[in-house]
Amino acid sequence: MPFSLFLALKYLRPKRSLVSVVTAISVLGVALGVAILVIVLSIMTGFDDLWKDKILSFTAHVTVIKQGGLVNDEELGPVLKKAPGVTDVAAHVQTIVLIQNGKSISAPFAVGIPDERSGIMSEIPGKIKSGAFDVTEGNMVVGRDLAIQMGLEVGDKVLVYSPKCVMAKDEIHLPDELTVAGIYELGMWEFDSNYVLVSLDTARDLYGIERGAMAMRVTTRDPMKAFQTADTVAAMLNRNISEDESPYIALTWMDMNKTLFDTLRVEKGMMFFVLAMVTIVAMFCVTVTLIVMGVQKTREIGILKALGFPPFRIMGVFIWHGWIQCLGGMFMGLGAGMFLIQYRNEVVRWLSYRLNIELFPKSIYLLSEIPARTMWSDVAEVFLLVWICCTIASLVPAIRAAFMRPVDALRQE
Repeated sequence: MPFSLFLALKYLRPKRSLVSVVTAISVLGVALGVAILVIVLSIMTGFDDLWKDKILSFTAHVTVIKQGGLVNDEELGPVLKKAPGVTDVAAHVQTIVLIQNGKSISAPFAVGIPDERSGIMSEIPGKIKSGAFDVTEGNMVVGRDLAIQMGLEVGDKVLVYSPKCVMAKDEIHLPDELTVAGIYELGMWEFDSNYVLVSLDTARDLYGIERGAMAMRVTTRDPMKAFQTADTVAAMLNRNISEDESPYIALTWMDMNKTLFDTLRVEKGMMFFVLAMVTIVAMFCVTVTLIVMGVQKTREIGILKALGFPPFRIMGVFIWHGWIQCLGGMFMGLGAGMFLIQYRNEVVRWLSYRLNIELFPKSIYLLSEIPARTMWSDVAEVFLLVWICCTIASLVPAIRAAFMRPVDALRQE
């Protein structure tokens, strides 16, 4: 064992002195900073993953649109299915509607799904909480939050007003009466409260068209490679169109939610930067510990210098001392952070119960539980940051001790 490490370990032995107290505080400070960073970065990564999962459970991987709509949706289907990586294609019609149940009124989006392949474009059939996934003519499937808001139950009949009921001046359009066949819950407030699923023909009637579609929904084998499929599909469809015809545009699910993912990425970076200040503040405790130790060990430093110990070995004692403190704090912080991440939702529910307030309201955060996923690359970044800060914090007292003159050290004692 290097003599510098031996001395550093010797000075770390618990004693009833100021150095021991400050050392314990500095280790706890480092542990707190690491735990906060690990928890926050894991939760931000979990938010990113969960948003992707929820969006993919409701949204197509690639959406093909064209100015003026798609009147030839039946012809486009077989063409799109031939594209590499495409697994399924379906026409898509979506319009905002006004639904009424007694005195309750809401304005969700009505999404049309082909009757013969109901649910093939989403995971909603597996998320039905009551009733059945049935979007045949005259039926509709609604989200749980919308059902609670409107007081809807399976079997209830609601009036659905389409935009043409308001826009038509010379005609009177009566609202459609649809039956609630099922209630789904994806666990995401935006989808559970703002969408109803109906048959494709019903959606066309509500939108005011007899045939065609607003877009074509395309699913792929790998959603993370949707950009490649979108480029291939767009090139395939635009190959034979005339110059005066509007081109087809293929948008990926990432394009349609770009603002959300950019926001999450920026927030994660800013949270790391801000909370890193906690760790940097903890490094001052390490510096204070080493300064106090240097003052108390002035006589021993003078003796070592008189015996011929080189400056770099004296510096090594202080740097090893700082590293050991940080290493202990890092692993303590990692353990505490992983424990709290594992039981994060239970802790939030307990605090909500004890404080009598909802700490994680679904209507604000759009999620029913706090997501989290620990990326070891993030943990490595945290450890690297702490290690660098710890080394810098150890250098000041180490340099002071290393270049102290033996005669001054012994005279001061």
